[in-house]
Amino acid sequence: MEFWLVLILSLCLCAALKLVVDVVSHNKSNQSKLSLPPGPPKVPIIGSFLWLQRSSFSQIEQILNNLRHKYGPIVTLHIGSRPSIFITNHSLAHQALIENGATFADRPPGMSISRIINGNHHNINSAPYGPIWRLLRRNLTSEVLHHSRVKSFAQARKWVLEMLTERLKHHVESEEPVRVMDHFQYTMFSLLVLMCLGEKLDEKVIREIEEIQRTMLVNGRRFRVFLFFGKLGKMVFRKRWHQLLEMRRRQESVLIPLIQARRERKEKKRENPDEFVVSYVDTLFDLQIPDEGGRKLSEEEMVTLCSEFLSAGTDTTSTALQWIMANLVKHQEIQEKLYYGIEGAVSSGEKKIKEEDLQKIPYLKAIVLEGLRRHPPGHFVLPHTVTEDIVLDGHVIPKNATVNFMVAEMGWDPKVWEDPMEFRPERFLSNDGEVFDITGSRDIKMMPFGAGRRICPGLGLALHHLEYFVANLVRDFKWRTVEGDDVDLSEKQEFTVVMKNPLRAYIAPRVK
Repeated sequence: MEFWLVLILSLCLCAALKLVVDVVSHNKSNQSKLSLPPGPPKVPIIGSFLWLQRSSFSQIEQILNNLRHKYGPIVTLHIGSRPSIFITNHSLAHQALIENGATFADRPPGMSISRIINGNHHNINSAPYGPIWRLLRRNLTSEVLHHSRVKSFAQARKWVLEMLTERLKHHVESEEPVRVMDHFQYTMFSLLVLMCLGEKLDEKVIREIEEIQRTMLVNGRRFRVFLFFGKLGKMVFRKRWHQLLEMRRRQESVLIPLIQARRERKEKKRENPDEFVVSYVDTLFDLQIPDEGGRKLSEEEMVTLCSEFLSAGTDTTSTALQWIMANLVKHQEIQEKLYYGIEGAVSSGEKKIKEEDLQKIPYLKAIVLEGLRRHPPGHFVLPHTVTEDIVLDGHVIPKNATVNFMVAEMGWDPKVWEDPMEFRPERFLSNDGEVFDITGSRDIKMMPFGAGRRICPGLGLALHHLEYFVANLVRDFKWRTVEGDDVDLSEKQEFTVVMKNPLRAYIAPRVK
């Protein structure tokens, strides 16, 4: 009896295994019949690179818009040796980044240029999806971006706000229009330097750090040739390669002495523990790399991480701040509605807005969200790479393919947003009190910070800074257009997507 029972069970098991094998084989057979998402013809070896050169590289967004009308919401371009997939649709973005987050969480392998700038990928933006990335991101989110840590830098925000206010008052006294972006960038950079290095540095030192960071960002375009030609590019463009190495050496010469000074200061913190606020670089000194014998970070790797922290939080936030203020200047009725909302939330007689008061101003949050929807600082998130073949929208996304997401187009989709090109903060005011999910975990309607596992870890900090500065700028000053100079919302691509004609405005102190 036991023999027949074992025999029957064995036959059933074999039948089940055969069924599984047949299903897997059938799925593989079907998947092999699927093709890449559609796109323009490729040229062997060089790919679509030559095709793209028919137009300026800065026009790629317009090119992709034309292609998606022709080929659909997911398009393939062959740039270099691997296909680049561009996703323009909300639901496909959600399927990729949320429903299949782990598969889409990797980054393209770095070329020689990125290995120099990014410290051999020991940073958060470009590190492969794995232990090093998890370590660095967890350290940033828990030790610096956690609510309690952000709160500890309230005095730093107050310091740079006072600095910004004093600079703006000079324009009031001279009765000259203010060109706001220069002030916004320096203010935000000063704040990030303090959060990163833990010290209030002299303006001369801050300007020196800012200059080398700006040089690295602006000149980055000149070194794109190395992304396509690798070692050959280093031989053909030898002078340019040496310029890149020299820029990196200069960056290290500026930042390493500051990192060393902060290490000494941290070791002496027991003398004045109450005055010591933990900065980003403080959290890096004791980090250990798990896959490399538990070694600590080198000073050069700390330079990379500090540089990433400064760059990621400065231009994006200052750019978003300028776009928001430009719309408040252009739409005076929105500015005044915000002003009265602020006054209703701030305690009588208070000279400055307390940070906890920001939570009481829903219209402020709506304005910030509308600014990020209408004018996202980046029209694309950083490229993703898939770790295995996956089917999306009836097409195969092959392993190691580069995947890009068109952020701006999602925020401007008329199928999702009524009159999408209008600046209308009211669209974010919910009657039922529901908070808009900017992370896209439930449904991606816009993604200025990305979405999924690689979503920008500084999302909360950026929103807080935007609300803080917008509220104080509107409460302290009335902003109006320069006569005969209407606010121009045209765009141009720099490190971020900025105003083609930077905002100029007259400001006048509010009567309190």
